[in-house]
Amino acid sequence: MYELLTGPLLWASVLICLGGLIFRVVWYFKGLSWQLDRVAYTAYPTYGMKGALRSILFWLVPFGNHGWRAKPGFTIMFFCFHVGLVAVPLFLAGHVVLLREGLGIGWWPSMPMPVADFLTLLMLAAAALIAVRRIALPEVRIITTLYDYVLLLITVAPFVTGYLAVHQAENYQFWLLAHIVCGEIMLVAIPFTKLYHVVGFFLSRAQLGMDFGIKRGGKKKNFAW
Repeated sequence: MYELLTGPLLWASVLICLGGLIFRVVWYFKGLSWQLDRVAYTAYPTYGMKGALRSILFWLVPFGNHGWRAKPGFTIMFFCFHVGLVAVPLFLAGHVVLLREGLGIGWWPSMPMPVADFLTLLMLAAAALIAVRRIALPEVRIITTLYDYVLLLITVAPFVTGYLAVHQAENYQFWLLAHIVCGEIMLVAIPFTKLYHVVGFFLSRAQLGMDFGIKRGGKKKNFAW
């Protein structure tokens, strides 16, 4: 079972994830309006790139924009969740070895296990607070559905099972296989769910930044809008 999960099924889940994301990115660009978006972006690439990079950077830095500063508690929660979500899968020693042996990549250094444990627990604590926030705040609860909780469960499941496997919980083999299955489910879910924002965030922030950089703060002449 382990060989199947870390061999063909791992390859399949990675290919579905990457193929689905490429499709979503192509579909995003095909959806841009020829008059409202593409004309402006191609006419003033310098203004556009400057606005795009500025928008992305300010949203990647904690408290880097008014939105983050307006809700400091949520900002801390958000970044704790996402730092663990991105860093642990990429830099955990076991994952780096698996990627190197299974997919021929994984040339980057791994993080010490105490750091991985800390980030995992921090991420899980942040996820719990995100769930509580969805229940406690009326303005968040009204736009929350069962789908959001299922997605949160899909996201945290690889971390819970991985933590239990690493720390030799009872029935280690079960937790190890559960961790791999949960990780592959998450990979497959990325392009088909809200988890798509792993690349969608950069696309939408770049487009908004280009809009502000070109249309509102820069050039405004000779366009349909």
